[in-house]
Amino acid sequence: MKAMVFDHLLYRHWTAFTGEKRSHVFVVSAALGTDVRDLTPKSAVGDAETPTFSLGGPLGYAWAPDSSEIAYVTNLDEVKAASTNNDVFTLRLDEKGAKAEKISTSPGSDDGPAYSPDGKWLAFRSQARAGFESDRFRLMVMDRKGGSTKELMPQFDRWVDEFVWAPDSRSVYFASAQSGTEQVYQYSVSDKTLTLRTKGVRGDESRDADLARDLSLSQGAEYGGLAMNSDGHSLIATMMSARAPSEVVVLKVDDREERDDTGNHLARKAFDGSGSSVREVLFEERRLTHLNDSVLGQLELPKMEEYQFTGAENAKVEGFVVRPPGFDPKKKYPVKFLIHGGPQGAWGDAWSYRWNPELMAASGYVVVMVNPRGSTGYGQKFIDEVSGDWGGRAYVDLMKGLDAAESKFPFIDKTRECALGASYGGYMANWVLTHTDRFKCIVTHDGMYNPASAYGDTEELWFNEWEFRRAGDLASGKQAQPWKYAAGPAAEDPFRKWSPMLHIQDAKTPTLVIHSQLDYRLDVSEGYQLFTALQRLGVPSKMLYFPDEGHWVQKPQNSQLWNATVSDWCDRWTRSGPYAGK
Repeated sequence: MKAMVFDHLLYRHWTAFTGEKRSHVFVVSAALGTDVRDLTPKSAVGDAETPTFSLGGPLGYAWAPDSSEIAYVTNLDEVKAASTNNDVFTLRLDEKGAKAEKISTSPGSDDGPAYSPDGKWLAFRSQARAGFESDRFRLMVMDRKGGSTKELMPQFDRWVDEFVWAPDSRSVYFASAQSGTEQVYQYSVSDKTLTLRTKGVRGDESRDADLARDLSLSQGAEYGGLAMNSDGHSLIATMMSARAPSEVVVLKVDDREERDDTGNHLARKAFDGSGSSVREVLFEERRLTHLNDSVLGQLELPKMEEYQFTGAENAKVEGFVVRPPGFDPKKKYPVKFLIHGGPQGAWGDAWSYRWNPELMAASGYVVVMVNPRGSTGYGQKFIDEVSGDWGGRAYVDLMKGLDAAESKFPFIDKTRECALGASYGGYMANWVLTHTDRFKCIVTHDGMYNPASAYGDTEELWFNEWEFRRAGDLASGKQAQPWKYAAGPAAEDPFRKWSPMLHIQDAKTPTLVIHSQLDYRLDVSEGYQLFTALQRLGVPSKMLYFPDEGHWVQKPQNSQLWNATVSDWCDRWTRSGPYAGK
């Protein structure tokens, strides 16, 4: 018998049903392999996962340097499907009968605890707003002796994505998104200075030209996987771009020339728009690995070009273009217009296994990508302006961004354009489908079609309850639920106002629908509903269904089929590749 009985929400998550087991944090003697102890028993955390579920990012637990204490992350709220309130707890291991102590106070998510090497501090990331998974990730630090906690950089209007302590405990190195790149910063706890340590800002090709060529990087990069070398003078990190997968680099710390006669740091210009005064003292970089050189050497990988334009409400918005290999400026090329997910995400100078702009361009297309309202790396206000406004400013930004690309790049054939997106990008592809006929075809992957039904069949309710709030409810903290707005006009109900389903009668563009059975973020029924409507309306359409994938297509053979099907659909409707001249 395969039946299951549920008596609580979050009965399934991401790609699996949760069942009865929960992860706990254990400690065991490394020398003996015995004396196993559950540090987070049910009596302490109830039905909670410890540490909390994560798709990547900072660890959910950490050891104090002297092994006397451990910190971990868990969520003790009763309805976890509607809560982002992860908290950091500490537990003394050298005191018999000690109980865990909650050291975070934010109603939002707190995660990524990390003790300073000298044991004086415990740092962690924190979000201020409850129920908002894309609030600004702040860097907090607790004085373990005094017990007080403070935010290290209250003026820094960017996310702290990951961080690591320097061996002397005087500094923290962290990675943060910046205009389509991911850079490494250093914050000095002792003298309260913020320093940019990498230079992946677009348009600057003068520095480290040999290194840039070696890494197939010319204008930007994304750094991650930060680990401090035991010598205290260098970081180990991964580094990638749109033209090359991750390789390992050494980032050498050397700021001896950046102090005055009294030993204080010399100030440099603020450059990045983050709201903080930022010095610029760059790492000396050296590449350690060359794992992909033999493959990349066989390929022509055009660089990602940046352009800027004015979006909705006169906001400054950024877009990117990748030209096809063998580019001929005298020719006109069809376009693949990629729309990112999130919506709190961003296109950047990064390599992806799933949505790879170089691969999208390789079959003779110009790839255009825009970071509309909601995108990360441009400040929290820019991020916030998509919530409750899914088909509003972001849609205008996207259309204006494509207009700007058509105007700036004369080799774009505006009569042969395709729009493609996944997750929120899939939602936006559905919105585009029902609001314009400028595209020759649409590819919508795991997209929301009917926001009201998507509320009832998703698992992380906090997302929909935040993103579909009315403007006034965003400030008040009221949760969005379809029945609360049902009696009022559609214009005041975000579930209906931003529903592609309620505009489907206007759809005319040939559409490829892709959805997977194990996608519990956006249930497969969203894809079925859209495909059914298109078929009944007589709109040319096809559905690609994966019974064994979740929100992402990850299995190699499925990935091959995905790329082949998407490429064929675009070629067919733009009369490109095997369909040219037909």
